[in-house]
Amino acid sequence: MRRIVFVLVAVLSAIVVSASLQGTVALAATGHESHAPRIPGPTLVQPHAAAISNWTSTNWSGYAVVGSGMTHATGTWKIPLVNPPRRARAALYSSTWVGIDGFNNSNLIQAGTERDWVNGAAFYQAWWEILPAPETPIQSMAVHPGDTMSVSIASGLPNWTITVTDVTTSQSFVTHQPYTGPLTSAEWIQEAPTVGSHVAKLAPDSTVVFDSGTVNGSSPGLVSSEGGAMFHGRKQISSPSLPDVDPSPDGFAVAYGKRAPAAPGS
Repeated sequence: MRRIVFVLVAVLSAIVVSASLQGTVALAATGHESHAPRIPGPTLVQPHAAAISNWTSTNWSGYAVVGSGMTHATGTWKIPLVNPPRRARAALYSSTWVGIDGFNNSNLIQAGTERDWVNGAAFYQAWWEILPAPETPIQSMAVHPGDTMSVSIASGLPNWTITVTDVTTSQSFVTHQPYTGPLTSAEWIQEAPTVGSHVAKLAPDSTVVFDSGTVNGSSPGLVSSEGGAMFHGRKQISSPSLPDVDPSPDGFAVAYGKRAPAAPGS
């Protein structure tokens, strides 16, 4: 009788663990994350990387172009690989996206991909979002590390058009949504997303390279002063490169950690 009880306990424990894991994966697939506007980071007396001469953040790293009348932004990248953290059971999150607004206001329209490390496993997903709503996962599109992604955020009447394409697999997703932000910035960002009400710990993913960025149909002509790094306290945790070496720079790289990667094409 005692042996039967032990077997039942073991089976019930396995069921509980399995349900817990499934619940976590389900949570990761139902839009538990949100992608907040830039949270300003520390003011640096001496920048820690050559690309950083203008801004820092506790949740963003990448490039932002500030102006007026930002009505169309595009960009491409290859989904980086999320690397196993030192603590295998840690919950870590990272997202790459293109968006309009959010740099100096609380509005934001955006779309991108996430790489999370949850319950000892990597999780990849495409999504779109318009604040104040959380992300909407794109369930019809399965994405993988190494896939080339292309995102377009474009104004129109009466709605904006968000297009997310997995160039590698020829999958594409389009949605038309209302948006009424001030249109004062366009961004290409690596983010530590918000999970619950807190900025999540950043997942240690491989370097991501943004390319083919445009604003209102033209190259943004990126300059280093438009780049910014992510900090946790005073620790630099995500760093952009200098802009690429195109005649009119439209891309850059972002690396996990404090060391800025080489500019693409350099």
